[in-house]
Amino acid sequence: KQQRDARMKWWREARLGLFIHWGVYSVPAGTYEGKQIPSIGEWIMSNGKIPVARYAEYPKQFNPVKFDAESWVKLAQAAGMKYIVITSKHHDGFAMFKSSASPFNIVDATPFKRDVIAELAAACKKHGMKLGLYYSQAQDWHHPGGAAMRGQWDKAQAGSMDEYIDKVAVPQVKEILTKYGPIVELWWDTPTGMTKERAAKFLPLLKLQPHLIVNNRLGGGVEGDMSTPEQFIPATGIPGKDFEVCMTMNDTWGFKSYDNNWKSAEDLIQKTTDIASKGGNFLLNVGPTSEGLIPQPSVERLEAMGKWIKVNGESIYGTSAGPFSYLKWGRATRKGQTLYLHVFHWPSEGVLRVRLKNQVKTAYLLSNPKVKVPAKVVGERIELKLPATAPDAIDSVIAMQIEGEPAAIPVPSMGKSGAASSSEGAE
Repeated sequence: KQQRDARMKWWREARLGLFIHWGVYSVPAGTYEGKQIPSIGEWIMSNGKIPVARYAEYPKQFNPVKFDAESWVKLAQAAGMKYIVITSKHHDGFAMFKSSASPFNIVDATPFKRDVIAELAAACKKHGMKLGLYYSQAQDWHHPGGAAMRGQWDKAQAGSMDEYIDKVAVPQVKEILTKYGPIVELWWDTPTGMTKERAAKFLPLLKLQPHLIVNNRLGGGVEGDMSTPEQFIPATGIPGKDFEVCMTMNDTWGFKSYDNNWKSAEDLIQKTTDIASKGGNFLLNVGPTSEGLIPQPSVERLEAMGKWIKVNGESIYGTSAGPFSYLKWGRATRKGQTLYLHVFHWPSEGVLRVRLKNQVKTAYLLSNPKVKVPAKVVGERIELKLPATAPDAIDSVIAMQIEGEPAAIPVPSMGKSGAASSSEGAE
């Protein structure tokens, strides 16, 4: 536990990371033979049942000359992200790095001929950004023997999975853990066909990066360091476990030219707070284009998040879960004896009620600490007298220093109608 806590220390303080799903699937961008293929962009080979030989033609069109690793890292930093996790190889079997284990990679199979993982690693090192790598260890629709979650559709995929793991997956994982400097997180995915014996082949490689954190998707009973809720936020977090919510900004992970169902910046900022209030990290995804550009709607949302985090970062980084099971008006994070009250819904009557029995030392607006917020204890609640106008339309933060451990009052029980048994206004 002590060793694990030491490895997890930076991660537990980081709270925000940028996920990047980028690969040759950005070339078809959701369309195959003139048809829009349903579901997520990086699954187009499987969902469109594209033959192996036909899909292997796409790298010839993959020439991301507008890719600039440094601009990506700077964008992530400006957005408040503390680490980046990028797909080094997704389920289509295409490696985004120079690999000796297979020529199906960005250096050997494209006109671009550059190792983007190497360039991103160098940019991360230059700017002090932590780098993690995603690797699809089981599913591989290109190499014979690779698993296919929904079944194989091309006889070229037939083969021994054990041989695939020995000759492609294990060597490639060794490559990504030895060639690119410090790797802080290894993100396995979809353990289709993984047995205890197959998973065991990867475990010795983890020693190549002593500080490495791994997720819970290797398979074969390997628990990993953290849980990975995908596209949802657990209602009460995952008590006693580290967890990292991974989520897209629209409906896809890999780029789809016609997916414009974007989450609002307001939604993403409040999700950031919601996840932190439950003690988790938020790994938010972008899907760059085949030219190497992060889509403009993603850039705009990251910039908006960065603007908010610049003012309110203290209430996110290095915090732990808040003491409340439910707050009608928003969320709360904690750092020692300071509670950060994230008010999504600024009360019209100017009073914020907090179900807490503690005495308050001081309370103030995080955006302007000179603006004190008067607090008084009324029964088993704290009442805060707020300024008339919310300092932030999305999430206004009040820092409240209390005496002793937080003593939160349970939420009233829900009646059969689903309505709370007592009405407490803005509480």
